[in-house]
Amino acid sequence: MTETLTNPVLTLLRLIPGVETLSDGMQVLLSGFLAGVILFAFIAVFALYAVYLERKVAGHVQDRLGPMEVGWHGLLQTIADAIKLLNKEDFAPKDVDTKLFTLAPFLVFMTALSVFVVFPYDSQVSIANLNIGIFYVIAISSIAVPAVIMAGWSSNNKWSLFGAMRSAAQIVSYEIPVGLSIICVIMVVGHMGMQEIVEFQGGGFWKWVIFRSFPFNFIAFFIFFLGSLAEVNRTPFDLPEAESELVAGFMTEYSGMRWAFFFLAEYGNMLAVGLVGAALFLGGWQPPFEFLSFVPGWLWFILKALVLIFVQIWLRWTLPRLRVDQLMYVCWKVLVPFAFVCIIGVGLWEVLT
Repeated sequence: MTETLTNPVLTLLRLIPGVETLSDGMQVLLSGFLAGVILFAFIAVFALYAVYLERKVAGHVQDRLGPMEVGWHGLLQTIADAIKLLNKEDFAPKDVDTKLFTLAPFLVFMTALSVFVVFPYDSQVSIANLNIGIFYVIAISSIAVPAVIMAGWSSNNKWSLFGAMRSAAQIVSYEIPVGLSIICVIMVVGHMGMQEIVEFQGGGFWKWVIFRSFPFNFIAFFIFFLGSLAEVNRTPFDLPEAESELVAGFMTEYSGMRWAFFFLAEYGNMLAVGLVGAALFLGGWQPPFEFLSFVPGWLWFILKALVLIFVQIWLRWTLPRLRVDQLMYVCWKVLVPFAFVCIIGVGLWEVLT
């Protein structure tokens, strides 16, 4: 299967006149640049849609209308806000660590951007089909921790530093149950390549990993989803950005485009965890029924991720924020023990059946 996969970036690269005359090294650099531009545009467009969706869901949850004036049903409101953001002054407070202050938002965004290269968007489409794809996702997403600490430390602001330390503790803690829940998937599939994991779930929704070794992988999915909420700082786990306590957390001193990169990274991470959850537990690009296979695989993949993103938004406007002690209690005394139970249960199920 690996040999027949289509890399859309290389396909576009070959359409550029004279690219065959370039050296192999230049072609690699050019393909990397092209992939970055495509993924950046993809995340930027998704962020516009996600902000509109969040406002509308919030409006309906709280019995309001949401944006209505700019465009049809407020459809252009987010675009207007983006234009306003681009025109805002980008400044740094006095006595900040300029190098770290400037680097942090770009590092956070590049971390969110990098995970998209290994996703299997269709049966034949993947930018990089690594045989350790899910391990790559976990590893690359961990880079966000030092980047967030850099942002808080370099800002020379107590609220920013508190928010950064909260975020680091939260991400590091919740990576444990998320990683343990992913082990349950790997035990069933026997492979860490994301394309192989999705292919394993073909044949109907009853063959998706979430329904295998029942109920252990079903519970593992909810552990993964709750842990992913904490990983991307979504309510009820948004303590690093608790506006009632820390102004805006580690982003307090940022403005203009630097703040926009943190904003894009947050929504990029929402999409990333939605795609990971869809690929690992919900069949990825596989249709729920064989007779629906005429629908493009990439559309199934995106729709499943959007359902998970909708639930993330729904929970944000429904649940209150946890306290710090409750946050750690849920992680270490609820999710981690249940994750170990799921690993043992899946192991026994696979051995005995």
